Amino acid sequence: MAIDPICGMEIDESSALPVERDGQTFYFCSAHCRQKFLSEPPTAKSEEKPHGKNIYTCPMHPEIEQDYPGDCPKCGMALEPKILTAGSDEEENAELDDMTRRLWIGAALTFPVFVLAMAHMVPALARQSWANGHISRWLQFALTTPVVLWAGGPFFRRGWRSIMTRHLNMFTLIAIGVGAAFIFSTVAMLKPELFPYTMQHEGKVAIYFEAAAVIIVLVLLGQVLELRARSRTGSAIKALLNLAPPTARHVAEGGDQEVPLDQVKVDDLLRVVPGDKVPVDGVVVEGHSSVEESMISGEPLPVEKNVGDKVTGGTVNGAGSFIMRAERVGNDTLLGQIVNMVAEAQRSRAPIQGLADKVAGIFVPVVLAVSVLTFVIWLLLGPEPKLAHAIVNAVAVLIIACPCALGLATPMSIMVGVGRGAQEGVLVKNAEALERLEKITTLVVDKTGTLTEGKPKLMDVLPGDSIDAKEFLRLAASLEQSSEHPLAAAIVQGAKEQGIVLEPAKDFSSVTGGGVIGTVAGRAVMIGKPDFLRNEKITGLEQLEASAVKLQEDGKTVMFVAIDGKPAGILPVADPIKATTIEAIRELHELGLELVMLTGDNRRTADAVARQIGLDAVEAEIEPAGKVAHVKKLHEEGKHVAMAGDGINDAPALSEAEVGIAMGTGTDVAMQSAGITLVRGDLRGIAKAIRLSRATMRNIRQNLFFAFLYNALGIPVAAGVLYPFFGLLLSPIIAGSAMSLSSVSVISNALRLRNLKL
Repeated sequence: MAIDPICGMEIDESSALPVERDGQTFYFCSAHCRQKFLSEPPTAKSEEKPHGKNIYTCPMHPEIEQDYPGDCPKCGMALEPKILTAGSDEEENAELDDMTRRLWIGAALTFPVFVLAMAHMVPALARQSWANGHISRWLQFALTTPVVLWAGGPFFRRGWRSIMTRHLNMFTLIAIGVGAAFIFSTVAMLKPELFPYTMQHEGKVAIYFEAAAVIIVLVLLGQVLELRARSRTGSAIKALLNLAPPTARHVAEGGDQEVPLDQVKVDDLLRVVPGDKVPVDGVVVEGHSSVEESMISGEPLPVEKNVGDKVTGGTVNGAGSFIMRAERVGNDTLLGQIVNMVAEAQRSRAPIQGLADKVAGIFVPVVLAVSVLTFVIWLLLGPEPKLAHAIVNAVAVLIIACPCALGLATPMSIMVGVGRGAQEGVLVKNAEALERLEKITTLVVDKTGTLTEGKPKLMDVLPGDSIDAKEFLRLAASLEQSSEHPLAAAIVQGAKEQGIVLEPAKDFSSVTGGGVIGTVAGRAVMIGKPDFLRNEKITGLEQLEASAVKLQEDGKTVMFVAIDGKPAGILPVADPIKATTIEAIRELHELGLELVMLTGDNRRTADAVARQIGLDAVEAEIEPAGKVAHVKKLHEEGKHVAMAGDGINDAPALSEAEVGIAMGTGTDVAMQSAGITLVRGDLRGIAKAIRLSRATMRNIRQNLFFAFLYNALGIPVAAGVLYPFFGLLLSPIIAGSAMSLSSVSVISNALRLRNLKL
């Protein structure tokens, strides 16, 4: 078996139409598909394209991907660029331009058809012989034919493909409904004698050219409005893309050269002049300036940048000028990763979409069956002319029941919601994380870097009686300079501020959650928790522990130091609580969340921090494996748990939680393990993410309810259930209007999320 690359249909190679291209054989189910393939320019090899560029996918079926524009073989919708790039606007607007052109020409031709068809209802026109004669009928036929065959051509092609691929969709119903009305009217005009006498009036049979033409125009109007609205769902990505400059100033021997951004390579030297945007991520190698980094921090105040400092692509340079070395380019930059994450999340499927998919899978066959049943009942039991009534009502059922609104309900809300989150620095990894976040009842947070700044500062040096303070700090800092722990960095920085020259450490080893060991200047040095030192056979720590109690109760973390196998002193370190933490805790409590802190810090220090900021519970002196166990324990208690952290040691717990939330200021490992990333590292972003999740899921449920209710009410009315009681029938024209408005209503409701206050 082979797959037709145009329509996606499975076909037998022995009976298929083959085509050779680029040394590869493609098989096609029909001459139409083969001709369309031959008319397409050869696809460029993947290695010649930037990653993610010109890949097209369906918003309703993201598993459909191809590297050329076209229609989705499942739902018939036009495929869209998977990831918007600077050059994707023209490709995106091609479908909208085509549909808009067909709409205006179709509407211009349809208006006189509608006037001619309604002429008998206007007394002044009804007396004119041409209004009800053959001239009127031939004019309606002549004007309707290009509307149906040209303006509505895409709908018939998509409808035919849906039948061939056995993926029945909205275009199946439109093609059958409009086709039935047009063919019936054409035969009735050309061969009225083929119809029963009861359907004839003065030798003429009623025609419905105006219904076929108006339905096409209404569907085109719905498609244009939908395409315009869908293009706005990508506004968040476009705004992000606009943060990056189109070019960069490449420093070369002959002078600076302006080059396109996609030609910048790692290790290139780039000049950034006053007012320029930083082109890519890198490090300053010459000069200095202040850079406005609100894209990352949310704060408008500029940050000073000197030689050795990191700069981020998309941030805005101030009055100074500097030369930077490119370290991450293209999709590897922070901005590129954000754009890719947002694009992937917008195309992902939420679990709630499974309900819509199941309904849509059986919906079209059921509608076709209802349409046939409507036709039969009206033909057998309806008033004269029975055949005309049967066709009109069957067509009305097909048109009003188009499931487009049902299919759009979830993906449109996800696309807009994810984009809105990105504008506020809340990056959603996938739609499933967004849906799960709505149900969270308990938030577990790490202390260092999440509740606190993550930049501890050495507050004091408290050696024992047997060693000088400077020597004590020199030995401790020399050992800690080999560690990557934030507390170690605070000790090293404290020593440097006092002008102490550090020495290299030998035989360095680190025990996660315990401490570090090594040799400095021939002396054995250990730094860590009391239990860690005891495990290393250090005794006599009681006096140091007594001295540490008051410090710990004040919220300081105390590091215990042993030198040459004996207790030598303590180093109290304080990690300031973020200025926004208390406000964030208040917002999270207002949202109904229970807040639990897990930390490897001392119990007294942890309790002091918890009291200060108002947490509900705290687990202290806990190792990374213990964090995972505690998250599991909360699950077993029936709680829905989210975990927020920023370090490598948080990654396992982030993965274990129903939703992992990574602070963007943390490590790449934590961000990869998380479903939500807060670019600004601000705990208030969690409250924003929860509000976003709840609003998005509420919006999806509103859309699904509206789509289900619309079809539940519309189909019976179109079938004629009100006729026996009130004599009311639903015109196919009104059915077409309702169908288009239902899709537009769903999209408009989703677009309300763009103005959501987070």
